[in-house]
Amino acid sequence: MEQPLFLILFLLFSIGIQFVSSHQESGNWHCETDEESRISAEFRPGVVTLDGHADDWDNIEGFEFSLLPALDPDHDHEYKGGKMTVKALHDGKDVYFLLKVDGEYVYKKGNDNNCPSVALMFQVGESATYHSMGGCKQSPDACNKKTCRGHEVDIMHFSIGNAIPGRLYGGNPVDNRDGNGGDRFGHLVDLYAWSPHCMNLDGVSSTGNDTSAQNDWRGAWWHSSFSSHSGYSEEDSPYSTKGQKGTFYFEFSRTLRTMDRLQQDVQFTIGQPSKFSAAFWYPEDGNPWHGSGHYTIGCDWVPLDVPPGSSAGSKVVSRSSWDAANGFAFLLSVVSFGVSFFVAYWVHKKNAISFQPIDL
Repeated sequence: MEQPLFLILFLLFSIGIQFVSSHQESGNWHCETDEESRISAEFRPGVVTLDGHADDWDNIEGFEFSLLPALDPDHDHEYKGGKMTVKALHDGKDVYFLLKVDGEYVYKKGNDNNCPSVALMFQVGESATYHSMGGCKQSPDACNKKTCRGHEVDIMHFSIGNAIPGRLYGGNPVDNRDGNGGDRFGHLVDLYAWSPHCMNLDGVSSTGNDTSAQNDWRGAWWHSSFSSHSGYSEEDSPYSTKGQKGTFYFEFSRTLRTMDRLQQDVQFTIGQPSKFSAAFWYPEDGNPWHGSGHYTIGCDWVPLDVPPGSSAGSKVVSRSSWDAANGFAFLLSVVSFGVSFFVAYWVHKKNAISFQPIDL
């Protein structure tokens, strides 16, 4: 257990450095929010399969975001490859996300920083800000669940350097048995943070680990340049030709509610909005991503609605049932009336006295 957890924490530390270095700001923070930015996770059960493919999302509406540098959200420096489209839905039990980003294909097995990477971040604590990943002002050696209470954010981070396209990664029995949010197989990890300097796997902290935690996320990735849809294995790496123009797809799911008791997971409630953001790393110009390669869909939280299922379907069913019952009752009435008329006529005819003229 110790060695895999050490490796996971080492990778997390490396990513943590990227987060921290990308938040060393050189000037005053300036943010112009897009008031129209909003995602609705409609109730659409049985629509998507979690496999990285986006075909089953065609009829789901999304929102297209410009990808702006995390440090300097200036449109003059946005991601050159294109926009990020975010789609979401829920089935009453799980919530699903699709991130779609245009980009030339690049992949280097075993090297996360030379592969695209994505993250989702959600507000957990009421005082948690988008800026500075929760916004707790405590130093790294002083931040904890007491000093930073209310600044918690929930983060899902997927680095695909060891992830096979179309295969499922994230929460698994091996890592969940150890009681943390790690993923030793594909590095789709479940994190929490109070600031860029204070970030850990779920269940892990400087004051002691809590083995009740687990990784609640599942996810897969794909690229439109792939020629095979029957499935890849590790021997097929790098899966496509470098520089192929196309689109990256990242697909994720998680239960609406988790068994978290540490204030490390966002809890989605049907009918109530949440706040989230998405980030994207890309090794531009052949250079490993770091700091400046960290783009986000905005400079503040984006509202995420989880509306209840529509009652239109049940109304249609009820109305159809009512119409059928009325039609059957009407038909039965007509038949009954016809039978009654026939019986009355037959009885009348049988009992009628025939007229016999009498000769006088």
